[in-house]
Amino acid sequence: MGFFRSILRGKRRRHKPSSPPPVHSGAAQPLVMDLETNIKELQARLSQSPDLVTRRIPIKASGERAALIYLDSLTDKVSINHDVLRPLMHETAVDPQIENIVTVGRMKTETDLYQIEKAILQGYSILLVENTGTAYLLCTHGWPQRAIEDPQLEASLKGAHQGFVETSSQNIALIRRYIPNREMKMIEMQVGERGMTTVSILYLADVANPEVLQELVERIKRVDIDAILSSGELEEYIEDNPYSPFPQFTSTERPDSVASQILQGRLAMVVDKSPEVLIGPANFAMFFQSVDDYSIRWQVSSFIRLLRFAAFFLTIFLPAFYIAVISYNFEVIPLKLLLSVGQSRQGVPFPPIVEALIMELTLEMLKEAGIRLPAPIGQTVGIVGAIVIGQATVQAGVVSNIMVIVVSLTALSSFIIPNNDMSAAIRLIRFPMMLAAFLYGLLGVGIGMLVVLGHLIALESLGTPYFSPFGPLRFSDMKDSIIRLPMWKMIKRPLSSNPIQQRRHGNGTNRGGNR
Repeated sequence: MGFFRSILRGKRRRHKPSSPPPVHSGAAQPLVMDLETNIKELQARLSQSPDLVTRRIPIKASGERAALIYLDSLTDKVSINHDVLRPLMHETAVDPQIENIVTVGRMKTETDLYQIEKAILQGYSILLVENTGTAYLLCTHGWPQRAIEDPQLEASLKGAHQGFVETSSQNIALIRRYIPNREMKMIEMQVGERGMTTVSILYLADVANPEVLQELVERIKRVDIDAILSSGELEEYIEDNPYSPFPQFTSTERPDSVASQILQGRLAMVVDKSPEVLIGPANFAMFFQSVDDYSIRWQVSSFIRLLRFAAFFLTIFLPAFYIAVISYNFEVIPLKLLLSVGQSRQGVPFPPIVEALIMELTLEMLKEAGIRLPAPIGQTVGIVGAIVIGQATVQAGVVSNIMVIVVSLTALSSFIIPNNDMSAAIRLIRFPMMLAAFLYGLLGVGIGMLVVLGHLIALESLGTPYFSPFGPLRFSDMKDSIIRLPMWKMIKRPLSSNPIQQRRHGNGTNRGGNR
């Protein structure tokens, strides 16, 4: 028995879980003077990383021993060979300082091992020199990236055809090309303990409100998360009302749109690894503006904006209004139209609310399937959906012809909204509106309208009124809201962006043509 007990104890010992590997905290740990000790410490921190390269080299100019450490997948090999290795190993210099030998553009020194580890993970190359206790962080970033292409979600007829990519430095360069001004400033921050996503805030120092800027910086600093993978995730952490369906920051993939908003006194947030840039503070009217509005005649632009605002009301209230008048308030319908509607609904077994829900949910499913599937299959889904909605459901007596018209007009209206986030929000709101219409008729629609209006008035974006210029009423901002006046008539920047320099450079008569 003792033999078996010893075997069992031995098995238990063999199956005893090993102690977890040491966890390196973010506490500061300085480099030591010994080169090999520093190399071993960094290799231990980045263990099980096959792409970690450690190259021991002699510095020809000084005769010292050194080591270059970097992640092969995140660095530019051409820059390392030409700007770092070749000068260090083959060139001599009168002053053998590293700064005089290495030809990398950006370089800084660091003595903390935790910061050095973070730099390696961000694509820096680390040069350690014997008996110095200092590391040189060399900017040799280089990772796979796609070319600059035409924006997919914000196509333009007359505007530029450059869209943002997933690298923040390229996105910032695209914006700077539109505003080559010394007042264009940038604040860079790191968000996420593990992801260490770089968030850059761009603004005009003599235009943007410093209180709004400080509020935004504080909100980003308070974000405590492993990683931010997209601008949408950051938006959820810093918006004023997270329970509102309305977007409180506008996002765009066009550098010309970002430049236009910065010139108006707003702040742009460039999130690394995300092809969209957040802009705040935002107001309600911004979500109905497009970059093409400023490239075409102002009369045409105003007409299109009126269509968009009309589409906003149609998308939210048209199905609810139909349900209300069919279920409760049919006396408001002209007699001939009422007879036509009654004939259309003859044989439909469902009440109007069920009929509307079937059609609206079917449409949403078809739309979602069309977006997620590859383009050739997505077109097939659209054709099948049109047949199902347009013909099969009517012939089967599931829904009426009038309901098909209502749903089609609602879908068409939602597609006119240029901002996808706002379009999704109003598509969501129409469902509680339909329920209110089913319960209380036109009274329910009116109550729902007041609730939406009150919510919009109470909403804020970075502490500024969201429903401006309609609530609070600001007549000067009306020049670029529901309609657009000529550009030379917009003398002041919009008050909704809360700028400290309100006047643009103009007096309203600075036209180049004949008066």
